[in-house]
Amino acid sequence: MSEKEKGGGSLVGSVDEAPPSSNLEKLPEPGSPERIQAERKLVRKLDMRLLPTIFLIFIMNYIDRNGVTTARLKGMQQDLHISDIQYATVIAILFVSYCPAQIPSNMILNKVSRPSLYIGICTVLWGLTSLLTGVTKNFAGIIACRVFIGLPEAAFYPGAIFLLSRWYTKKELAFRSAFLYAGLLISNAFGALMAAGILANMEGKRGIRAWRWLFFIEGAITMCVGLNSIYLVGYFQIMSPHNTRWLSPSESRLAQARLSEDAGEADLDNESDSQLQGLILAVKDPKVLIFAVMTIAQLLGLSFVQFFPTLTQTLGFSTTVTLLLAAPPWIVASVVCCLNAWHADKTGERFFHIAGWWWGVILGFIIALSTMSIAARYISLFFMACGYVGFAMTLVWVSNAVPRPPAKRAAAIGIVNGCGNIGNVMGSYTWKAAWGPKYHQSMAISLGALVISTLLSLVIRQILVRENKKLDADEKAAMEGADRTRVEEAAKLEGLTFEQAMERRKGYRYLY
Repeated sequence: MSEKEKGGGSLVGSVDEAPPSSNLEKLPEPGSPERIQAERKLVRKLDMRLLPTIFLIFIMNYIDRNGVTTARLKGMQQDLHISDIQYATVIAILFVSYCPAQIPSNMILNKVSRPSLYIGICTVLWGLTSLLTGVTKNFAGIIACRVFIGLPEAAFYPGAIFLLSRWYTKKELAFRSAFLYAGLLISNAFGALMAAGILANMEGKRGIRAWRWLFFIEGAITMCVGLNSIYLVGYFQIMSPHNTRWLSPSESRLAQARLSEDAGEADLDNESDSQLQGLILAVKDPKVLIFAVMTIAQLLGLSFVQFFPTLTQTLGFSTTVTLLLAAPPWIVASVVCCLNAWHADKTGERFFHIAGWWWGVILGFIIALSTMSIAARYISLFFMACGYVGFAMTLVWVSNAVPRPPAKRAAAIGIVNGCGNIGNVMGSYTWKAAWGPKYHQSMAISLGALVISTLLSLVIRQILVRENKKLDADEKAAMEGADRTRVEEAAKLEGLTFEQAMERRKGYRYLY
């Protein structure tokens, strides 16, 4: 840990008027029946407040983003007179704004007092942009819409993961993040089913093509969800544990203490931990850069998602049947996603719960490369869809590996997801129509990318294993890596002395 991370100074957002630890009633001991009961009650309250709205927003996030892939099946490409290369550019251009915007967006999110309100406004903006895609007349118009939809969308996924990391411990975060990510997977299923109904029944209504109705309806739904979420988050006042009004003082203190115990330090920034300083610390951390490259390779390997309806169409069925067949693989993947994360939280293991699913995708590619049998190729789509089960855990692992200070964690999550989506840009040009219907070249490129991402994730695992061995061998390493100000805040929350808090910090270890 660098000197900046060890630096002193008061904590940003700490409750200055809080009494010293000697005047606070000591919280029940971790692991005691009283503490377990209090934490369970708090976590249930958090789950009910945080998860449902974020889950619904994520469903609409990917339905809007991937609307062009289903609209293509009903004549969008022909009506706009765009070539296959131009269509690939339509897919890729979203990430030109989406990728770089994630880093400053997460830095803003760590600073604003109402982060969930910020996310709600962004939801309305991308819903409006999605709706306007339905009025485009040419290649330039749809390109403009795709660029502008990427900007507000950049706030959501990395922002939601960071928001959850401010409330849940490292052994609770995987399941909650997976529940959130299941919204993406279900959106692929629900979006296909909704598109099937719209494209089958809205053709020519009021003189408008069905693919245009698709954007109008999906965009309008997203705007309604965004507006309602602004009302809901305004009512719920979802901020951070130290300044959320729907928590009682004792619940607020417990929420902060849980996170302090989790990393041995309070989950708050020092005055010296500016958003820019957090970005610098994240860039200097080799783990963050390896995570970023790993995610680029991972998303290149999983880029088939942008062409999933097209891949399903290679089975040879009508547009409506194709969209109906595209749904079951994502429904299965969403269930597997939650089960995998639940087990990851139970065991504290990360590497195999992430990388193991990429090898399932590789198996799917091998099946699809080996045969043109309809049944076999459809089964391969299930293996491919389940590859996203691993991606659902990636930013959770980043949050576990870069826990403090929050400014650094926010920047790290933004860097990894922002840079990682370069893989989606590359993948947009990987699935060429000229290579269909077999797409052997596309699958070979994606297979190689997943092998690379596996090797890089193994490197990260070994780095964390080595760091834990250092902590096992030398207890002083835990003491020397501590930020005194954050440990003092943790001691105050727990009603402990500084020395007692430092003793507890010795038990901190990275999850790998």
